[in-house]
Amino acid sequence: MIEQWTAAKILQTGWSFQSACILTAAAELDLFSVLDGRSMDAESLAAELGCDGRAVTILLDALVSLELLTKQDADYSLDATLAELLSESSPKSVLAMLRHLGVCLRRWVQLGRVTQLGLPAERIAGILDEAAEREAFIAAMNNFSAPVAAEVVSRLQPLEFTHLLDVGGASGTWTIELLKIAPNARATIFDLPGVIPMAKERTTRAGLIDRVDFVAGDFYEDDLPAGADLAWLGAIGHQNSRQQNRDLFAKVRAVLNEGGHAVIRDVVMDPSHTTPIRGALFAVNMLVATPGGGTYTLEEYTEDFESSGFTDVTLVHRDEFMNSLIRAKK
Repeated sequence: MIEQWTAAKILQTGWSFQSACILTAAAELDLFSVLDGRSMDAESLAAELGCDGRAVTILLDALVSLELLTKQDADYSLDATLAELLSESSPKSVLAMLRHLGVCLRRWVQLGRVTQLGLPAERIAGILDEAAEREAFIAAMNNFSAPVAAEVVSRLQPLEFTHLLDVGGASGTWTIELLKIAPNARATIFDLPGVIPMAKERTTRAGLIDRVDFVAGDFYEDDLPAGADLAWLGAIGHQNSRQQNRDLFAKVRAVLNEGGHAVIRDVVMDPSHTTPIRGALFAVNMLVATPGGGTYTLEEYTEDFESSGFTDVTLVHRDEFMNSLIRAKK
């Protein structure tokens, strides 16, 4: 049964930006990391962060009201359980994703104008510069993908390959998991020059650097490295228009070995484009962030693969968000 809308529910939805703004601002300021393991008053914290004292006090009190901090007399502190999720030093931290969501929020606030003009949102500067925002995005993708990568890759089994091409491979999250199931295989990560150092760092920590080659480039402009029998397109399709996807699929097919496969990991929408709901909302994220991106149906991906010369397009797994899997053969 569909839940009935009321005036109160409508306004609650409209007000929901407030908590998001408070949380992402604290993440951008790295306020939680500063409070990890110690209590501080607002004046001392403001001095350490280089912020206005009145503003920090108001932000801190709001964080207490949201139960993200605790307050004892004039001192504020961060619970150890939350520190695990919100402190920079924790391996379980989701700070990078929160910082990226702050970037998204500044785009989404322009949605009315974006809809009117049909153009992506203008960049509104936050505390982070563009390079730091890109680093936060890459780290956020790892925050999102690392906990589920092994399970998602297992859905492709049996999967045999000797050379993986990870297109837009970011920091190597998916290359790492795919190489784990193919101990004799190699991989090539292809991504923008500013991203390659992050990929090298993560694959080094995973003990796989000797099995990975790194090629810097822009898949919109540059040729892809040849010689792979598996191409991985993880969360790329949604940032493209359908014509851009057709062009990319054709590039991938041109460098794949005969009989090789391409695999998409992405949102797959139902034919109405209204479910899954997270996919419909993510299409809005692409509207404000890209000139032509969106979320697509299996039928649309099939048409675009086949128009690029692929065959045997198969939905391997349907997920409620970003981890649906489609395979196609050269």
